[in-house]
Amino acid sequence: MAVHERAWCVVVPHHAHGARVARQRLATELHGLLPTGVLQDTIAVVAELVGNAVRHARPLPGGVIRVAWRLARTTGGVRVQVRVTDGGGPRLPRPRAAGPDSMDGRGLAIVSALARRWGVLPAGAGQCVWAELGATELSRAEASSAELGTPREAAGG
Repeated sequence: MAVHERAWCVVVPHHAHGARVARQRLATELHGLLPTGVLQDTIAVVAELVGNAVRHARPLPGGVIRVAWRLARTTGGVRVQVRVTDGGGPRLPRPRAAGPDSMDGRGLAIVSALARRWGVLPAGAGQCVWAELGATELSRAEASSAELGTPREAAGG
């Protein structure tokens, strides 16, 4: 696992099929670069974020959603940051309470449970929902870094 930093970006359709395309591409690109559990969690987070973008946000021009991820080696191990950018929606993404019989409403709770931290940033005329997974420790400089921007809404560990 000799990764120092790598980044990818893929554009997927603003359609339920887009989540499958993003999951497959992510799995292919990151196979062998992340511990298996972190890879599985990252794939689940991307699927939830793309699914939320399809259900609750407008597409970017061209009817698409942009999915990007970046791997970086830190003192605590390998960290992966994912970003899902869409055309924005009527409200900021936020976790909501879902009853035991609810058919949906658990996506951001899943993201919160799997990601070290996550948030929402403005992105042109839309928004970017990001999540960070992996490395068990962030240095003080990394934690206060502007590389993720200042989230308008953030949750998670």
